Amino acid sequence: MRKTRLALVSLLTVLVAGLFADPVAAQSSASAELINGLNGKLLYIAIPITLLVEGILIYTIVKFRNNDDPSPTKENRRLEITWTIATAIILLFVGVASYGVLADENVAGPPQVEDASGDPVVVHAEAYQWGWEMSYPEAGNFSTGTEIVVPKDRPVVIEVTSRDVIHGFHVPDLALKVDAMPGQVNTIRTVPYEEGTYQGYCTEYCGVAHSQMYFTVEVVSQEEYQDWLDEQQSSE
Repeated sequence: MRKTRLALVSLLTVLVAGLFADPVAAQSSASAELINGLNGKLLYIAIPITLLVEGILIYTIVKFRNNDDPSPTKENRRLEITWTIATAIILLFVGVASYGVLADENVAGPPQVEDASGDPVVVHAEAYQWGWEMSYPEAGNFSTGTEIVVPKDRPVVIEVTSRDVIHGFHVPDLALKVDAMPGQVNTIRTVPYEEGTYQGYCTEYCGVAHSQMYFTVEVVSQEEYQDWLDEQQSSE
């Protein structure tokens, strides 16, 4: 009984430590930082639980491997109350941590976003069988085909829709994913942190050329973005 209590106390200690732990690795975007941070916190729960369960399982197998006359387990109310409370605390931790991410505007942001760091760059991403049409409705409504260019450290709002069937907008390295629905606009928001070119693709099987539905998101400096924007607007 004492060993069981010690294991539960150790588990709860790890959970509390995980609540205040921050990921140290550099993140590519605000949404990636939130989602990867949540995954890290959940590992503080999953790993101790896995070790505890596997430890009990191995102990039971070894101790009772030659028991030809097993007897029923006796009722232990203290133990049942202890693990019920521990389970409730774990679920509360998971719920609070998950809600903090799911409700964040960088994961489920509204279509109109105001931010002190600058006006958001709005990109309209329209999927079709089998490709993408990217445009900038608030910067001249010019089209860039399958290329999205956005500035670093500035809010980006992507409006995703479809002309025909259901598609999926997904950029794994930026932690961006949302369905492209015909007749409906779904919005996803982030703030890119790292310059570079990120691969995106369709995540909903949409027909024979589904595997060809690639696009790119290029994150550049604000100066490079402004030069690119001026070039696109002058060519219209």
